[in-house]
Amino acid sequence: MAERDRQDRQPVAPTHRAYSVIKREGQDDYWLNIGLVFPHRDEKGFNLILQAFPLDGKIVCREITGEEATEEQPATQQRGRQDTRRGGQGQRRQ
Repeated sequence: MAERDRQDRQPVAPTHRAYSVIKREGQDDYWLNIGLVFPHRDEKGFNLILQAFPLDGKIVCREITGEEATEEQPATQQRGRQDTRRGGQGQRRQ
């Protein structure tokens, strides 16, 4: 029952993405997508749905643009595209 109430209050589509910005010496900052942001129906607040928590405690929320929304693909395809677009920077450091 509580799950149904939560779904009734939450809009179908998120309006923002949540990122953790990772500073890297000598390189561009890495924007790691860690979740989505849904506005409340009364437009007085937001729900953050996070897949991870940033180590530095800072979360950056950016509005989802029309261009990003049309790029949406299944997670396996998106992950491959993301790694190639960023030149493999999403890989683990050694």
